[in-house]
Amino acid sequence: MQKNRKRIFTWILLFTVSIQVFWWDGISVSAEPAAIEAPSAVLLESSTGKVIFEQNARERRSPASITKIMTLLLTFEALDQGKIKLEDPVTVSAYASSMGGSQVFLAENEVQTLETLIKCIAVASGNDASVAVAEYIAGSEEAFVDQMNQKAAELGMVDTHFEDCCGLTDSDGHYTTAMDVAIMSRDLTVKYPKVFEYTGIWMEDITHETRQGSSTFTLNSTNKLLKQYQWATGLKTGSTSKAKFCLSATATKDGIDLIAVVMGAPDYKARFKDAQTLLSYGFNVSDLYLDENTDALEDLRIEGGVEDTVPVRYQSEFRYLDTEGNSLDGVKKTIELPEEAQAPVAKGAEAGRAVYLLNGVEIGSVPILYENDVAKAVYKDYLFKIMEFYLL
Repeated sequence: MQKNRKRIFTWILLFTVSIQVFWWDGISVSAEPAAIEAPSAVLLESSTGKVIFEQNARERRSPASITKIMTLLLTFEALDQGKIKLEDPVTVSAYASSMGGSQVFLAENEVQTLETLIKCIAVASGNDASVAVAEYIAGSEEAFVDQMNQKAAELGMVDTHFEDCCGLTDSDGHYTTAMDVAIMSRDLTVKYPKVFEYTGIWMEDITHETRQGSSTFTLNSTNKLLKQYQWATGLKTGSTSKAKFCLSATATKDGIDLIAVVMGAPDYKARFKDAQTLLSYGFNVSDLYLDENTDALEDLRIEGGVEDTVPVRYQSEFRYLDTEGNSLDGVKKTIELPEEAQAPVAKGAEAGRAVYLLNGVEIGSVPILYENDVAKAVYKDYLFKIMEFYLL
């Protein structure tokens, strides 16, 4: 009897250990996410740019209204440069008001603030609002589209070409990829996080003021993830018969910002399901290491300069995304700086670097920069130093 009890206990113990090992492997190994229906997709972490998952991510496809991500990017860039302001009045042209598809029914000569039009684009995907903004910024949609393509080239979006500012066209010459959509989504949201104030709106009223009088129109978000997924923050939906159903979805959880792009999903439910699958997978496998680099660095000695030392600083914080289940408690930082530098040195030039190691392997670095210029000393500088020494 005692022998049987021991045997049963041994089997229970072995079964428990097996279950624990299986469960641990499930969270520590970066396995593929559950199957998604969209033929093309990519998942990346925004602050690091690390790609966590991709599926035919560089396959050229029609983007539909996720084209408007580039329209929003150029709009926020112009705002940041002071070329336009949110309170600017924008007069809607006959051409803008004629846009079909998804629209907010702007009338010719109707005046709306730029901020209202941004809401119309970000919330309700208004084609008419997109064209009105494009014309206001660049003078014409054609000129604005030139800017869109220039920006795409600047960002390295090598498989993208735009022919309009809203994605209404089904032309073969209007195309992008899931990877390129992720690139422009990242640029927009990292540089201009204010966009989330608009992409996070579920419902809001605007007022049309026309010759026919005043009327209220309700903007309803096309992004159902805002209600379906608690960490969703945006970003943009799109669909046409050619593009099928597309989505660039952003979400934030525990300091991790993810972008999931799906293109060509068979129906609107599939695109939201696929995006949620990717986002949940990303949050499950991701762990972010952040060093804000606020610790003080000692001044560096200067040989042959008008100053004997120069302050140095970190160029930036350091971020590293792990998706392999490693313990980030093992990250070590080492400072690589010479004992002294030879004058002259220039402010902003690289003096050394902070190197980060995980399990003995380098995972990244941050440049350490000179804080000031230090000129090379000449004869009179040495003479002055001698006099200063004896006088003091």
